[in-house]
Amino acid sequence: MRFQRQPFRDNRIRDNRTHRDDSDSESESGVGSREAEYLQDLADEKKPIVVHLRSGEVFRGFIEYYDKRFVRLTRQDAPNLFIFKKDIKYLSEE
Repeated sequence: MRFQRQPFRDNRIRDNRTHRDDSDSESESGVGSREAEYLQDLADEKKPIVVHLRSGEVFRGFIEYYDKRFVRLTRQDAPNLFIFKKDIKYLSEE
């Protein structure tokens, strides 16, 4: 007796994606609205910040660009960096 393999379908996952709570929704860029506002303020004002990575490295500069996955840190007298958000432990204003 042979069994045919059927693709695995988990309807709960699909349903969760289609019934998201609007209060927790993200903007079109995929960044949470409060996070986007804060990052936009930092970028507009070119505020100096300190970025602490999970690896322990620390970088200083200002945010020139960001999206849902990374931020571009512009530094003085050093190469600019694209830093993945998942690698950032925290950032703070200088």
